Amino acid sequence: MTRLPPVFCAIDTTELAYAARCARAAAAAGFGVKLGKEFFTAHGPTEVRAILPTGVPLFLDLKFHDISNTVGGAIRSAAAGMGPMFVTVHAAGGPAMIRAAVEAAASSRQKPQILAVTVLTSLDAADLEAIGLGGDVSAHVVRLAKLAQANGATGVICAATEIALLREACGPDFKLVVPGIRPKGSAVGDQKRVMGPAEALKLGADHLVIGRPITEADDPDAAARAIAQEIAGIA
Repeated sequence: MTRLPPVFCAIDTTELAYAARCARAAAAAGFGVKLGKEFFTAHGPTEVRAILPTGVPLFLDLKFHDISNTVGGAIRSAAAGMGPMFVTVHAAGGPAMIRAAVEAAASSRQKPQILAVTVLTSLDAADLEAIGLGGDVSAHVVRLAKLAQANGATGVICAATEIALLREACGPDFKLVVPGIRPKGSAVGDQKRVMGPAEALKLGADHLVIGRPITEADDPDAAARAIAQEIAGIA
């Protein structure tokens, strides 16, 4: 199996030309590309394919969360239309929904890997309390990760601060994909559980998601190269 890149560049914009520029910057640094709801809703599968440089792995981050039949159909459509390496679902959708996503992915020619979202990195304990999920954030993350693993997901999206906890709970082969990564000098923005890229990889992250430090930089190419240099020898 081809080794996937250590970093996926999150491109959240509706501007096609700029999205393509950021995708090229990511590719030049040896990174993959993550496209989510903002870009996909504006442009759909055709432009997802159009902005990707040849051979660059796609992480399609649409965070499906619906009844099992609907999610299974959406995964099949995404696999056939865009050929992603990763597709995300919300673990909170439950065991039947996760299984439906995994089965749909496995039945497709492209066979994308299903990653489950546990607790968004923009949320903290106060946010969980506000939506009626009182308790420790980490406990929720572990419970949802184990649910995802038990129902066939390849891995989860998690905060860097949860890597060690999830390695203990889910073992060494369960993929941990970590957003909220901020290189030295980057603004934290709306993220609440963050870490630097080198530190996250050393802790055991399989893949990192880095967006605004690249896409909002004055020079995305230089920003991507700097991150590649920072993690060289670790990834």
